[in-house]
Amino acid sequence: MKLDKDQKKNLYDSMLELIRVTSTQIPEDVQKEVLKALKREKKNTTAKYAMEIIDKNIELAKSKSQPLCQDTGTVLVYVDHPVGFNQGEFTKIFEKAVVDATKKGYLRQNSVDTLTGKNDSMNLGPGHPSIHFHEHKKKSLEVKMMLKGGGCENVGAQYSLPNVALEAGRDLDGVRKVILDAVVKAQGKGCGPGVLGVTIGGDRGSGYIASKEQLLRTLDDKNDIPALKKLEKDIVETSNRLGIGPMGFGGKTTLLGCKISALNRLPASYFVSISYMCWAFRRQGVTLTGKQKISKWLY
Repeated sequence: MKLDKDQKKNLYDSMLELIRVTSTQIPEDVQKEVLKALKREKKNTTAKYAMEIIDKNIELAKSKSQPLCQDTGTVLVYVDHPVGFNQGEFTKIFEKAVVDATKKGYLRQNSVDTLTGKNDSMNLGPGHPSIHFHEHKKKSLEVKMMLKGGGCENVGAQYSLPNVALEAGRDLDGVRKVILDAVVKAQGKGCGPGVLGVTIGGDRGSGYIASKEQLLRTLDDKNDIPALKKLEKDIVETSNRLGIGPMGFGGKTTLLGCKISALNRLPASYFVSISYMCWAFRRQGVTLTGKQKISKWLY
């Protein structure tokens, strides 16, 4: 399926707008949790002050169409496409949109050559942007995007169970222990309050990929698996009783959400992969028409 000239132009415009909105506007489901956290924190506390600043930051970024955070992070893209879709053509058009979005200030120049230390590629380079293609049976094209900053990426974690030091075995109680250990070790770093994406099982690579995909779920989404639904709720409630709070300043809001999935694993391995997303939860998505224009916003 090859795009004509008008479709290419429309796809470029759509992707540039997707990048702008993702960078500058927090999704509605995240905004609701931020407002709940703002009400929850006590008056005249550092935690309350931190949440007020976060709330004002959200309003200011949207009104001025400027990035929610100076670290616009890794550009993560998830493309659900019909049979016969030209992935190479999409990648070329999306990369052009990334370069122009960087020139316009929607994205910070943020992709460093690991070997030379140079940052002169306008957000292009091996692994950046990170585009994941999935074929589906629909005729429509869906593109979901996340911007994941370095601070929250740095406090992600992966555990191999059993973990003797934590007395964590190969069961959901052991999973619970290592997730909470990751929250405690973060201590507000990663620009909390945050959201956890967790995957149980898989290998070291697939677990981390799937844990980030959990962050594509809305915060009010309920897990279809009862045991994981219960664990997600427990992790958030327990974390919010730890007293870590926004930015580690203390308070009642350490996490805004937790989403958990499970993959099959080898008998010899039992990994728990944890991806942490900051309060500046930049996630958005669009459905495109056949003409490659935006027909629906997904968040």
